[in-house]
Amino acid sequence: MNLLIYIISFFSFFACNDTELKQNLNKNEVNKTNYEQNKKVKSSDSLKNVPEGLKRLLKSYPDFLKSADENNLYWHDGTIMQYDDGITGKTHDEKLNNSDLEDMMSQKYTKGADWDSPPAEDFEPGRVRYEPFFTKMYGSSSGEVQRNLVSVKWLPSICGCTIQFNNINGAADKMREVSEEIEATLGAEFHKYVSKTAGTFNWRKIAGTNRISTHAFGTAIDINTKYSNYWQWDGNMTWKNQIPIEIVEIFEKHGFIWGGKWYHYDTMHFEYRPELLVE
Repeated sequence: MNLLIYIISFFSFFACNDTELKQNLNKNEVNKTNYEQNKKVKSSDSLKNVPEGLKRLLKSYPDFLKSADENNLYWHDGTIMQYDDGITGKTHDEKLNNSDLEDMMSQKYTKGADWDSPPAEDFEPGRVRYEPFFTKMYGSSSGEVQRNLVSVKWLPSICGCTIQFNNINGAADKMREVSEEIEATLGAEFHKYVSKTAGTFNWRKIAGTNRISTHAFGTAIDINTKYSNYWQWDGNMTWKNQIPIEIVEIFEKHGFIWGGKWYHYDTMHFEYRPELLVE
């Protein structure tokens, strides 16, 4: 009789503990779910007051950028960059020569054929650049930039060219994708515009300014100048263009903006600026 009571007690003990264990496991699952939901809410709340321009930068350059708040951009290495310098009433030229991140992101670039052509006066998203942002990522000297340049085969079946492009932020990979898509989708009538290039990397300033060109970072390409228009060459601001929109759309698909959509037009010019194209 005592043995029977012992056996019953023994199994009852484990049955109770098994039930308690299951309850604890279920409780842990609930807690884990709540934790994940709270984390998502906090993550969403943390971007609640962040300007749209900063959100686009975070999406576009995750290898360098960690987070942002109402007026600051935080880099992974601890660097903090102010978004809006608080200077109001800047002219367009002042934005070009003394920009902040907010100025850089203030004009919206429109992808594709359905854009406001020709551009309105001084409407040129991407032409305003906050230089310290780019020198920090790509390099502040020719030597620093060149360490990250790689060879990219440009239209191998059309011209068999090789260009140098920056590998930072996957820019060189995106340029390869542009080349591959042009070859795969555009017919021979488009080849003359892209079969020759006027260069990629060139550590220099923009002509007539003290601003560094994006060619200096190895993140820009000029296509065939024979079929290009440039406001300084033309000597006036009457917008002109010969580059087919099909070529432009392929570049844009892979993170490049086109200088042909600028008031100060530069139709040969494409530069890697995913922050102006990200959704």
